[in-house]
Amino acid sequence: MKRLNLPVLALSFALVAISANMKAQADSNISTHDITVSVPEVALVDIEPTASKNLTMGFTAPTEAGLPVVPANTNNTLWLNYSSIKSVADVTRTISVKLGAVIPGVDIKVTAAAATGAGGGTLGTPASQLTLSATNQTIISGIGSAYTGDGASNGHNLSYSVVAGTGTGGSANYGDLSATATPATATVTYTISDN
Repeated sequence: MKRLNLPVLALSFALVAISANMKAQADSNISTHDITVSVPEVALVDIEPTASKNLTMGFTAPTEAGLPVVPANTNNTLWLNYSSIKSVADVTRTISVKLGAVIPGVDIKVTAAAATGAGGGTLGTPASQLTLSATNQTIISGIGSAYTGDGASNGHNLSYSVVAGTGTGGSANYGDLSATATPATATVTYTISDN
C-alpha cells in the first residue's frame, strides 16, 4: 500500500487557504480605475451658406447729371462659423480678414454682428465696421474654446457694402473708378489664428 505524504497534502491545503484569503482582502467597498481622455486642438473657420457664398454687388448709374453712382444695398446673407479648442489655457484666438486684390475706386466694407445661434463656449467679440484691404485686419477677437453652430443663422452675420471711393475715410478714390465690360472680382479671406 502506498503511503500518502501528509505534510505535502497539508501544505497544499494551506497555500489554497492563504491564496483565497489574500484575494478576499484585495476587495473593499471602494474600487478605482483610470480613464484617459484626449481633446484635440481645433481651429476651423467657414463662411456659410456654402452653396451661395459668392456675392455680386455693384453700382447703379445716376439719372441726373452731377450725381455719383449709387452703390448696391448692403448684403447680409453670409455667416461666419468657427470651431476652436485652444492648446494653452490663457491664449485666445482672432479671426482676421483681407482682400486678395483691391478694386480701384471701390471700398468694400464688412461688419460682423455679435454671435447668435446654436453655439457655445467663449465666443469672440466683433470689431467695428472694417474697410477691407490687402492687409489682415482683426474682425473677431477673444475667441476661446468655442463653437458657433454650423450654417446660416449661426455664428456672426456678415454685412457687406460697396462704396465708391471719396478719398476720405477709405482707401479708394472716386477718380480711380473705371467702367469695365466684365465685373472685377475681389477674393475675401478669413483666417483664424492664435494671438
